[in-house]
Amino acid sequence: MSILPYDTSVKSKTNGSSSMIDVRNVDKYYKSAAGDYHALKGIDLSICAGEFVSIIGKSGSGKSTLLNMITGIDRPTTGEVFVNGTPIHEMTENQLAAWRGESLGIIFQFFQLLPALNLKQNVILPMDLAGKYKPRERRERAEHLLEIVGLSDHMQKLPSMVSGGQQQRAAMARALANDPPVLIADEPTGNLDSKTAATMFELFNQLVAEGKTVIIVTHDSSLAKHAHRTALIADGEIVNEYVAKAMPTLLQDQMLWATRNAKTSIYQPGTLIVSAGATADTFYIVSKGTVEVVLPRPNQSDVIATELGPGKFFGEMAFFHDRKRQASVRASERGAVEVLALSYDQLSELLNQSEATRDFLHQIADQNEQRSATLRRVAL
Repeated sequence: MSILPYDTSVKSKTNGSSSMIDVRNVDKYYKSAAGDYHALKGIDLSICAGEFVSIIGKSGSGKSTLLNMITGIDRPTTGEVFVNGTPIHEMTENQLAAWRGESLGIIFQFFQLLPALNLKQNVILPMDLAGKYKPRERRERAEHLLEIVGLSDHMQKLPSMVSGGQQQRAAMARALANDPPVLIADEPTGNLDSKTAATMFELFNQLVAEGKTVIIVTHDSSLAKHAHRTALIADGEIVNEYVAKAMPTLLQDQMLWATRNAKTSIYQPGTLIVSAGATADTFYIVSKGTVEVVLPRPNQSDVIATELGPGKFFGEMAFFHDRKRQASVRASERGAVEVLALSYDQLSELLNQSEATRDFLHQIADQNEQRSATLRRVAL
């Protein structure tokens, strides 16, 4: 049964390729007795409509501050925040309150259900405040949403009469009451047992399948893996997700160091990025588009050995072996390519701090060396 019974057009309205949330160069400072505290540092984050994204970070990393920027609870010191095209950083408090009721569904870690209202009344309340639907439709919608989350037998009970897991599911039903395009959950499973937490994620995935944009904020990396994409925040900065994918064994501060030091370059379709036989001095991570790894053949056409997409890397073979490029790499003809580049000196500095990452990259380099040698023999 659909979670979105009143708006079957939601998929056509939320195309996964369009941007739902854009956080642009946001800085946030807080005044303190010790001086200004820089909570967010040049944050850029784009989330497409229909994505399931986790924002993860340690306590004090800035994830709650970032959440407050997206929900309009707090304002950036500098920078811009757009949600579904709306510049919420320019809105008044009254405008934000009305916008939030229509556009966001928020699930809090501690539920925040009104104790004097039963579960059904708690779900009806957001519709009353927003003036959405007719009174009878509000009751029917509340009943339907509570049924979807498995609380049809408890809707007349007060929050104190049901378990923590049931309160969390009621909070999800309430968050969906006004059919918002974006659902945000702050530590949604922090007070739940593992079985109830798994049920919550099943519901999140169903919502995404039906067109909603879902964002969860957590400190638990194992929970974050349930999302389709993860944004890691450390010390007030977003770690580049492709650095994290390429070298998952790095610690968070090491990933942040790599993010800060990597240089971004864009190559047009078909452009050569590195040439076979050249002396190598750079390690590359693909961040957008696809590159082709090409093996040269004397007096014959080149052979495309493999294609690498976002989060994949090249340059590790030359780093661990003879510092000579064994293959050429070019941007695919299908579109432009963006890569992140670390010099070999920078890569050495990073790997000196992470033996696990050194072993991981070395193993990949050895495997690719063997694969390249096999392909050359076959091609010749």
